[in-house]
Amino acid sequence: MQPADNPVEFNLVNNDWAGNRYEDSHELVGFKNNTTVRIWYNHQTHGFSSQWHTALEMILPMENYYDVTVGQTSYHLFPGELLVIPPGETHILTAPDSGTRFVFLFDISMLTNIKGFAGIQPLMSSPLYITPETFPKTYPALHHILMQMKDEYFSESEFSELSITSLLLNFFVRLGNHFRFANHPFSDVQLPKQKDYIQRFSSLLTYIDQHYMEDLSLEDMAAHIGFSKFHFSRLFKQYTNDTFSDYLNRRRIRAAEELLAAPPPGVSITEIAMRCGFSSITTFNRLFKQVKGCTPGEFRSLNSVEF
Repeated sequence: MQPADNPVEFNLVNNDWAGNRYEDSHELVGFKNNTTVRIWYNHQTHGFSSQWHTALEMILPMENYYDVTVGQTSYHLFPGELLVIPPGETHILTAPDSGTRFVFLFDISMLTNIKGFAGIQPLMSSPLYITPETFPKTYPALHHILMQMKDEYFSESEFSELSITSLLLNFFVRLGNHFRFANHPFSDVQLPKQKDYIQRFSSLLTYIDQHYMEDLSLEDMAAHIGFSKFHFSRLFKQYTNDTFSDYLNRRRIRAAEELLAAPPPGVSITEIAMRCGFSSITTFNRLFKQVKGCTPGEFRSLNSVEF
């Protein structure tokens, strides 16, 4: 079945996938006019094989279902259901014979320096399946925000990117509050201490985000926010769902991804590893392949392509 033409209100010069390029399984997202946002009204009846990219992706079916596989997990999305795919996650898209959906793509690298954003990033360590059932209190607001983004994007107003960025931040804040209140990380702690613990660990994640390239030990970080290393280890795991070591390594690898994708002239992979806080190239290579599924050299060759 041939897809229908785009409705007039969704007809933009780049409202298709022609602007995107591929290097093996790596998708190079062509953002709108060198911005950090792309929203695609997709009515294609063919899917996309295994792919990944450095953009945050959100998929929202409007008519008919849409199948998405991320890693080893498959999602059968019905209209109105949202899947948030973190940057760097390999995924497969399978379309039905007819249907429409919006695909939202964001370069969120610019947001990482905003104070407090480090506390949101653990929520995106794996895909988020957002439905009226899984997020009953938060879903209406999140869905409304996406519709506002879509309207701003296709209006092509002078301030559309600024408005969409503001809406994206609001989206993240609502997600953060949802997890904070629905799945309180310190539910076993007396109420007066809960707020204090959240503030301490939120501050710590911001500190790690700014100092990941330095020699950060568990003992030093525990002392930094006033806990014994044993108490700190348990609370850190509750707050981030990661051990301190795993969290720090993931942050360093994320920084390495950015440098590998746009390497400074003459900078070797070994120097990139050192700049990101790894003291051993062997450790860097092993952890990078464990997290990304490829070596730093392979990642660099696939990513260092400019539009």
